[in-house]
Amino acid sequence: MRRRVSAGEARKRLGELLEGVFYRGDEVVIERAGKPMAVVIPAERYEALERNRERLFDLVERAQQRNEDVPADAIEREVRVAVDEVRGESSARAG
Repeated sequence: MRRRVSAGEARKRLGELLEGVFYRGDEVVIERAGKPMAVVIPAERYEALERNRERLFDLVERAQQRNEDVPADAIEREVRVAVDEVRGESSARAG
């Protein structure tokens, strides 16, 4: 369950919030003056996010290495075509 609490409430109920995060997998958004300042999530979810982040960076690095001989304008052209295709598919579904 995702919950939103003020910083003051989080300070007062930290133990209870941590138990909900640990045992039920709750996500707690801590706000100050209505602005999200931090999120408390289960440690295993955080670790999964970090693993995914590392995998993404590895993929980007490998793609850059494979394409280092490809001119930037050719890559930009291919990206533009792909974006146009996706936008066209989105418009067709919406219409």
